[in-house]
Amino acid sequence: MRKVTLKNLSLFLALTLGATSAGALFSGENAKEAQAASEKPIVLRVCNWEEYMDLGEWDPEEETIDLESGDILGENALYEDFEEYYLETFGREVIVEYSCFGTNEELYNMLTLGDVYDLVCPSDYMIMKLMTENMVQPFSDEFFDEENPYNYYVRNLSPFIRDTFENHQIGGKPWSRYAAGYMWGVTGILYNPEEVDAEDVQTWGILNNPEYFRQVTIKDNVRDSYFAALGALRSSELTDPAFTGSENYAAALEEVMNDTSDETVAEVQSYLQSVKDNVYSFETDSGKADMITGKVLANYQWSGDAVYAMDQAEEDDFYLNFAVPDEVTNLWFDGWCMLKKGIGEDPEKQQAAEAFVNFLSRPDNAVRNMYYIGYTSVISGGMDGDQVFEYLDWTYGAEEEEEDTVEYNVGYFFDPEGDPEEYTITAPAESLQRQLFAQYPPEDVIRRGALMRFFDGASNALINRMWINVRCYNINNVPFALRVILVLIICSAMVVPMIRRYKKG
Repeated sequence: MRKVTLKNLSLFLALTLGATSAGALFSGENAKEAQAASEKPIVLRVCNWEEYMDLGEWDPEEETIDLESGDILGENALYEDFEEYYLETFGREVIVEYSCFGTNEELYNMLTLGDVYDLVCPSDYMIMKLMTENMVQPFSDEFFDEENPYNYYVRNLSPFIRDTFENHQIGGKPWSRYAAGYMWGVTGILYNPEEVDAEDVQTWGILNNPEYFRQVTIKDNVRDSYFAALGALRSSELTDPAFTGSENYAAALEEVMNDTSDETVAEVQSYLQSVKDNVYSFETDSGKADMITGKVLANYQWSGDAVYAMDQAEEDDFYLNFAVPDEVTNLWFDGWCMLKKGIGEDPEKQQAAEAFVNFLSRPDNAVRNMYYIGYTSVISGGMDGDQVFEYLDWTYGAEEEEEDTVEYNVGYFFDPEGDPEEYTITAPAESLQRQLFAQYPPEDVIRRGALMRFFDGASNALINRMWINVRCYNINNVPFALRVILVLIICSAMVVPMIRRYKKG
């Protein structure tokens, strides 16, 4: 547990002396504020992905984001700034116990083994799993009140993200009621354009392309690898104009990319075993460094990590590109969920948890997060200004003297029904293969995006067995003669007892 800082202590004393806290929801009376501040602090246990929140310590001279609407600078960790904000705004002291996890599966194991958190940030399919298992607490009605000036999430959520969360359900329950979006993106191929043909990264088949033997990496988790394998195996179907032009294309695409029939799983296993023989490695986080150092030429990557890698490589005048295969991309989301075991029936803790989500959704804080981690926030600005779009233009807009530029429209994210020119930036032409493309993919890429669904118990067990076979054992690596011998031994082991029983009979 963190100690109370001198700054928080001074605020605490000010409140106990009767200072009025700006925007307090309980009452404007000093006595009530002082009483609230003197109560036991609320402890909010938050578990997030590693390196997935602004931790501050920016260099004021080098890293200040100077927008027309005002400068943005991360001095402290956002969760520490939230503690101060909550005390000033609501008159209560809150202590955030912040911890991290590495994968969705690791988070789930932590929860099932007894770890207790109030607020966690899993990905879409894990959100579905937690909803299915009745582990998450719905957000309050007050959380969705757009008239409340402190409800930054509902006031500033991208219309595109809002529709996605409202139109997907688990057991008749919409995601929007049980999860608040945080970051989103797509998956694709990060590559060295000097060494890799642009056509080769337009298909998931690059993972098994012998021209890049031991020069490509794939994700070391079953869901991402399964998705990519299906993209490669179903390439002809997924790119057929009759399929892409059908009225129910989005639904059909999602069905194909979440197929867990026995035949498909066996097909994927065989494909991934051949991929295993071709790639440099299965990786979770090392792919970025391997690309930056030139150890590999192409890397199956999440868009946010691709942005980070491109930024880091650029510092050494080494340029990487990002492509989304023509077949399909995984349209993924990470979101905040309140857990029943942590929140329980404590209204004060739930209010603090919802306030935490809202604080992170304030446009300036969304910008801080995007700058710090490289991922794309679900926040577009909406009712509280255009800081997010300002930041986008500040980051990727072309200089006045640049000649090779393109007009890049992101209206689908900011305001799909508004004037297209309002959310169009003039960007360097190279942006079409680089960071801007990765952070805000154009609409044709979004159209071929499919969500990963939650797999039920039987499907999940089948997929996990497949993954064990891929990662731990590959029959294709066993010489044919030895395979024949193994089959004969197994048959003998089965036949001999039968002969003995026959003789005894």
